[in-house]
Amino acid sequence: MSIETIPAWMKELEEEDLVFIKKFVLASGSLKEVAKQYQVTYPTVRLRLDRLIQKIQMGDEQECDPYISLIKRFALDGKIDRNTAQVLIREFKKRKEGSQT
Repeated sequence: MSIETIPAWMKELEEEDLVFIKKFVLASGSLKEVAKQYQVTYPTVRLRLDRLIQKIQMGDEQECDPYISLIKRFALDGKIDRNTAQVLIREFKKRKEGSQT
């Protein structure tokens, strides 16, 4: 498979996300098995899978503004909290709308 055929959402994932997906597939989708491999609890793996699902969905949304995509990615990665992300996006949109009038 060449780089051109890799879906855009997959290109946005970090290496650790791709490793997680590989382990998940090789474990036949068993979160219990993946938890055992990572030596963590089932809820921890479930949370990681939920965050990965959000990243993939975000990639599919094709957000038109790269700044908003970056803020969303920071929130999903836990680099900023969700409330801060919402405030940043809201203020960015206000400023953007104000500059277009």
